Amino acid sequence: MRKKLDLVISGLVIEAVAAEGKALGHTPDGEVVFVPFAVPGDVVDVRITKKRKNFMEGFIVALKKPSEHRLEPFCEHFGVCGGCKWQPLPYEMQLEAKRQQVYDQLVRIGHLQVPEIQPVIASERTRFYRNKLEFTASRRRWFLDGEDPDALSPAERCGLGFHVGKYFDKVLDLRLCHLQPEPSNSIRLFAKAYALANGIPFYDIRENTGVFRSVFVRTTENGGTMAIVCFACDFEGRVPFLEALSAEFPQISSLYYIINAKVNDSISDQTPLLFKGDDAIYEEMEGLRFRIGPKSFFQTNTPQACRLYRVVREYAALTGRETVYDLYTGTGTIAQFVSRNAAKVIGIEYVTEATEDAKVNAIANGISNCEFYAGDMKDVLDAGFIAAHGSPDVIILDPPRAGIHPDVAEVILKAKPRIIVYVSCNPASQARDLSALCSDYSIVAVQPVDMFPHTQHVENVCKLIRKD
Repeated sequence: MRKKLDLVISGLVIEAVAAEGKALGHTPDGEVVFVPFAVPGDVVDVRITKKRKNFMEGFIVALKKPSEHRLEPFCEHFGVCGGCKWQPLPYEMQLEAKRQQVYDQLVRIGHLQVPEIQPVIASERTRFYRNKLEFTASRRRWFLDGEDPDALSPAERCGLGFHVGKYFDKVLDLRLCHLQPEPSNSIRLFAKAYALANGIPFYDIRENTGVFRSVFVRTTENGGTMAIVCFACDFEGRVPFLEALSAEFPQISSLYYIINAKVNDSISDQTPLLFKGDDAIYEEMEGLRFRIGPKSFFQTNTPQACRLYRVVREYAALTGRETVYDLYTGTGTIAQFVSRNAAKVIGIEYVTEATEDAKVNAIANGISNCEFYAGDMKDVLDAGFIAAHGSPDVIILDPPRAGIHPDVAEVILKAKPRIIVYVSCNPASQARDLSALCSDYSIVAVQPVDMFPHTQHVENVCKLIRKD
């Protein structure tokens, strides 16, 4: 068993924002110390929890002198909840830190040749900007400082909210979350109160017992609301629960439930069942209407998604004559966003339900030059597929955080599109993929976009042009 560290560094000066949302300072001996929830200029005492050859990690035990930049966190759950870690950091500093993150991954670590990285496009909202949240129910909630678990009733031990840190079985019971607009908070609070009042057992993921598992809430800019309630099994009180939720919130236009008997919480392999209302809600961008089902992928910050897609369209530099491949197309939002300026758009996506939504969206929007195909990208996109559908003039990539498979990069290089537009939520994997593509391409533009204020996450768009 590793010996527990008993080391406190006093008077550490926080110098800069670092990776993974942490900040850093140096000891008098020059050792790097990474600290969460700190702001450049803070002077802090830090208890060390991890000591390695080149760095240490710890947490603040005393704020000796706050930075002149430090802001008071606006959320009562700050410091316990795993999200919105940058609340004490002024928004302008957050944007600059994200720009630096992109530079570090592409240039300092990735050794890529890039033009000047543009300032990050700021989010017009820094609170209540998300259109989707999942709240997990747990019989074993996270206990706050000062609480005596032995003095709490079984009901008081239950929670509905977000997982805490690396604890898969611990949930922080939320009172007010600043991420999603109403009726999100009200739906969560009502669902918790109803389950407790009616004796519906909260799920225990350790023991795989209980009934009430989670609540998803999806909202749109025009007031659409979808709620999805997950249960571990069907039970006699399911219909009254859902009827009560529907009666309390008539603005829920689409109400689903899922019976998930698995131990893990993922619903990707589950079947949502419509209980009441419409089978989807709809979002609009630039006159385009997008269907959002219970399992559809859609960017979680809608106004910023629109700005992101405009950057993609600008970088694609379409004239109306091009064949465009939109890889990892999701529900076809980017594909349809650029379709007016292209001759043909081919979208490929792993999730079959998403491609079905994409086809419905294209028909609803009167778009006839988009085709969508489902399957694993490395299996679908090959020489035969390109021969059947035409060589791409432009390829747009928007992969998951892991980036693209090496086989996909190889096919792209063989396809020889004139322009590649690479959208990524993970500059580290993006840098790795760009290294492979830059054997034949040059990066000519880099534009970060802030989709997630008060977090370290950043979306980044790179434009590549084929070398002569």
